[in-house]
This record gives sequence, C-alpha cells and structure tokens, in this order.
Amino acid sequence: MQGVAVLGSTGSIGTAALRVLARHPDRFRIVALTAFAKQDQLGAQAAAFRPDFVSLVGGGREGWRSGTESLVEAATLPDADIVLNAVVGAAGLEATLAALGAGKRVALANKETLVSAGELVLEAARRGGGEIVPVDSEHSAVLQCVTGRPKADLARIILTASGGPFHNWDAERVHSATVREALNHPTWRMGRKISVDSATLANKALEVIEAHHLYGLPYDAIEAVVHPQSIIHSFVEFADGSVLAQVGFPTMELPILYALTHPERLADDGAARYDPVGGGALTFEPIRQEVFPAFALGVQAGRTGGTAPAAFNAANEVAVAAFLRDAMPFGRIAEVIEVVLRHQVVRPADSLAAVLAADRWARERADEVIRCS
Repeated sequence: MQGVAVLGSTGSIGTAALRVLARHPDRFRIVALTAFAKQDQLGAQAAAFRPDFVSLVGGGREGWRSGTESLVEAATLPDADIVLNAVVGAAGLEATLAALGAGKRVALANKETLVSAGELVLEAARRGGGEIVPVDSEHSAVLQCVTGRPKADLARIILTASGGPFHNWDAERVHSATVREALNHPTWRMGRKISVDSATLANKALEVIEAHHLYGLPYDAIEAVVHPQSIIHSFVEFADGSVLAQVGFPTMELPILYALTHPERLADDGAARYDPVGGGALTFEPIRQEVFPAFALGVQAGRTGGTAPAAFNAANEVAVAAFLRDAMPFGRIAEVIEVVLRHQVVRPADSLAAVLAADRWARERADEVIRCS
C-alpha cells in the first residue's frame, strides 16, 4: 500500500488521477488532496477519499490547510510515498523540489517545473534520493520505450503534437481566434490554460525543454511533428536506427497509472483498449512555425538556457491569462512572449532565488506589454 498526495486534485489531471486511484484501493491510499479555489469539488473529493490532509490554497473550510506553503507541506508528508503534481503553472515548482528533496517519487504533470528550473530539479532528486516520473502522455511514451535500455542507445526523440484546434487554419484566422475556439480541442479534454497552450503550440515547446532534462539529449536530437489523431504519443529512435512508438487512444489515465507504478505495469480494467481499425488512418505534418511562433520562441529559450526558459514560461502564463479574460487577441500571445524574451537579461539558473527572480521580472514585463498594447 502506497500513500499518494495529489496536488491539484480538482483539475483535469487531478480528477483523472482520482479515477485511476479509486480503481486500485488495494494498492494506493490517498493521503493528501490540494486545490486552488474549487472548494465544493474539493470537499466532495475529501468526503469520498477521506485523506488526512486537505488544502485549499486560496483559503477554505475549518480544518483545511491554506496558502501556497500548504503545497510543500502536502508534498513532504511522511506517509506520502508518491506526490502527483498536477498544479498548473510555476506555482508547483517549490512543492516538486521539496518532494524530491524528501526522497519522494514525483509523478510530474506540472511541466513548468522542469522548464523553469530543470537543473535545480534534477539536483534536488540526486541530493534527496527522489525520483521524477513524467505524467505527460508524450514523455510517458518515451519512458515506456526506453525503460530497460542503456542511455547510450537513445539517439533521437520525436514528440507528437495534436496541432490543437487550429492546425489547418491560416495565419490571419489563427490571429483572431476566440477563447471558445481555442478551448475546443479536437482530441483531448484539458484545463483552460493547457488547452490554450496546445492551440499556440507553446505546450510543445515546453515539452521539448522537458525532454531535454528528462532524457539528457541535446536539442538537435529532439523534434516535434503534428499528429492530429493523437494516437502515437512519441517516437524514440535508437542508435541502430530502429524506432519504437507508444500507441493508444488519447486518455491521461494510462500515463497516470504508469507514473504511479513504473517500471511495473498494473492490470487496469478501466483502461481504454486500442483498436487499430477503429483508430483509422494516422497522419503527420510539420509544425508551421510561421503560424505558431510560440513554439520556436520556447525552443530557442531552451537552447539559450539559464533563466530564459523561466522567462518564456512566465510570459506565456501571463499572456494566456490575458487572452482568457478577453484582454487581448489570440495572436498577441506569441507577440507578448517575444517582446519579453527580447528584453530579458539571461542569468544562470543556479538557485531558486534566481529562477523566481526571472519569473517575477518576466511576469511584470508581460503585464506592462499587455497594458501598453
């Protein structure tokens, strides 16, 4: 029996994780649930699973924890063997560092953690004896392909992107897309922020940076292609030219379960079974970087290194939030990011203070750009 702390339990990943965990009560016990603001939903989850620790970061009921420090508290509970971090945005960073420092397995769905502070996160795992297991379907696919193989065998990773709702739109139409259109993802049901990131392809840039840290490959050996059906989740090429891929209908429940049990596989009657005939034809396209410039901006930030990825992530978060509240058009998201990155001073990301300072500066600069536009 392993104890699991679910950070961000009311979001799309968190609720999927709870469905998975509920199917395996003989294997897992939920010891903590945290959410940001959905008090009623969190209360229903707490009543169903009865964890010892419940936190509403924005403040909640009597007996619950509150405040951002409660994320770190939940992530370091003695009876939490696994911390599933599904917190949206850079807010999940300190909890990840604390959990790894305490020797926990971190099932990581919070991609901003590795993007903003990859080297710090890896060092925390080395120092504390913790373990990072990715939850993203793309990185889970890579992990499933490379597990048991020497690192030297790995030659190239090809991440797949659905292309989002605008993959075949022209640039002018994309620029003026509405919030409703951006949230209408064709193959995945996700939260609002990640749905917009998928529409801009910023999420694929974040995943390229993640893959660099998770698998130790240079950026020249990490590629991305558009795969509208979302059936193949990643390709892995080995030194001899052989290519493996992980295949399945789009569901987050499978990568969540694998992150909990890796390298073991646990039988799961609730998992969707792949049907190659029912899945239909599989197609692939290049990313149209001239239409989706946020992708290239993010990858270049990763190549630049230091605090540049943290600045990219922070600027993107602020720009997406502004778009979601109808403060600017969709096409301005990448423009805001570009201005912020153009004016940044890149410094070594060698401390949490340095990363947080870059994050704070980028947010302030992005806010300023949006206000003046």
